[in-house]
Amino acid sequence: DVQLQASGGGLVQTGGSLRLSCAISGFTSDDYAIGWFRQAPGKEREGIVCISATDGTTYYTDSVKGRFTATSDNAKNTWYLQMNSLKPEDTAVYYCAADHIELCTYRTFSLYEFDYFGQGTQVTVSS
Repeated sequence: DVQLQASGGGLVQTGGSLRLSCAISGFTSDDYAIGWFRQAPGKEREGIVCISATDGTTYYTDSVKGRFTATSDNAKNTWYLQMNSLKPEDTAVYYCAADHIELCTYRTFSLYEFDYFGQGTQVTVSS
């Protein structure tokens, strides 16, 4: 079974940084991608970052591009989302997800439903 567990959320001031972690297990090969999603109060969940385990390609939505960076450890057991220059509008519950998607492009979130989600972690950015 594929399992994901996100952690690392918290309360931070505007302009601060947080690093989210996503521990993953259950994939037997690198033919998958990690998606980072967030859901703000009263809003739908949105995909914001995709990183491919196959070739490392990434996609960032405009709202986080240049501020957030997705990486992994060498063994690809843990995936990270480094979030810098945080803004109050980044306040949301953040989720990591995975699915058998080899490439990450601007179309990934509109074409694919990620099948595996971890539990969310709350990020709150105070003004």
